[in-house]
Amino acid sequence: MKADVFIGGGGIGGLTLALKLVRRGIVVVLAERMAMKAPTYKGELLQPKSMQIFDKLGLYEKIRSHSNEINVLDMLELSSSLQVKDRAFMDYSVLPGKYNAAYMMHHEELKSVILNTACEFENFHYLIGTVCKGYGENTALLQKGTEKFEVEAKFFFGAEGRSSVTRKAIEIEVKQTTYNHHFLTVTFPRAEDFTDGKIISTYNRFLGLFPLPDNQVRSVYLIPPGDYKQLKEKPISHFHKLYTDLAPAVDGYVQQLTDWKKIQLMIPVMYHANSYVKSNKAIIGDACHAVHPMAGEGMNMAIQDADILGELTADMFEQDKKDSTNLTWYERVRYKRADHVIQLSHLAALAYSFPFKPVSYLRQRTFDRLEEDRILHFKQMLNVSGLGMWKENVHDRFIQGGIMPVRMKDLTKDTKKLKYYTSDEDYPWKTEGLK
Repeated sequence: MKADVFIGGGGIGGLTLALKLVRRGIVVVLAERMAMKAPTYKGELLQPKSMQIFDKLGLYEKIRSHSNEINVLDMLELSSSLQVKDRAFMDYSVLPGKYNAAYMMHHEELKSVILNTACEFENFHYLIGTVCKGYGENTALLQKGTEKFEVEAKFFFGAEGRSSVTRKAIEIEVKQTTYNHHFLTVTFPRAEDFTDGKIISTYNRFLGLFPLPDNQVRSVYLIPPGDYKQLKEKPISHFHKLYTDLAPAVDGYVQQLTDWKKIQLMIPVMYHANSYVKSNKAIIGDACHAVHPMAGEGMNMAIQDADILGELTADMFEQDKKDSTNLTWYERVRYKRADHVIQLSHLAALAYSFPFKPVSYLRQRTFDRLEEDRILHFKQMLNVSGLGMWKENVHDRFIQGGIMPVRMKDLTKDTKKLKYYTSDEDYPWKTEGLK
């Protein structure tokens, strides 16, 4: 079997990469080992940059119609008696232009939308229930059931997730950072008017609620490592109370969960490979970076990887410049961006990692300042959105710490847009040239 490009892994990142390529006439073989829906939780929050990418792929309106639009993240800090002590808002409307909201969509439904669109192209070959066992000199070694066969291709891209065969083949290692907490995660019904995201915390508790379409909500609840087994031995009513104590709005809804088996354990980790590319192989998504799920960035980073690598590879074929050294453009564009997001999510995780009242006070003060200072607010939302990168400076840190007063002056829309990634920044090889 022959192809221009072989992709290992049919998650959101792998499918987005495949769609980008087949739309440009590239012959793609994609092997996905899972023949059924993934049993574990996968990302569901689409940030503005991902929506911009899907817009270019012709999927924007379809995704919107199957999603719940999130305009605001409501951040509540509660007292020990569970009364609202402080409230801050992270508002996507500070982002000018079309892409100024996040969208929650069921993961498997998003996969189906991308897959079905890719399958409309005759140059896309989807091998379900097929495992990539490794690589020959110019082939991918595949197995489906007892059948073994090879795919010959010019380039090989790994989107297989944390246990990436492609990453191992190119001898890239990752070193995981673990955290002092785990999460419970589960979806359950919600009120129809509960449509914006909520992050609710006390000095020693954390609950995130992110509304999905069809009057459902995805939840994440922070627990100490090792508590999952003990919690499962308690009545399910104990779990209900953990939620209703912090979020009375879910009372009457969370109780519709009647079995601990539906509640998953999520163990956050962080890592960043030191390289994404070697010879004619490259890795994307969780194969090269894992991010703490605090801001829901993992899936979005995979989509953004796929956008850059897909555009680059398609240009290489279109211009008949298939020198594998051109793949380093992908790493040059994505590495610093991914590293910045990883560090931001890591800092956000640390803000909720320590169950002490002074930490709660500092967190509350920082979020208040982030909301009140309009430049800080824009920087935060810009960085989270993926539309651009504007790092905080010493002045910003002094404002967050209360050493300097907040700035009340807002930025103009034109000034804000100057901070967005330009086409030249996303795809610099288009102006600088390929080999």
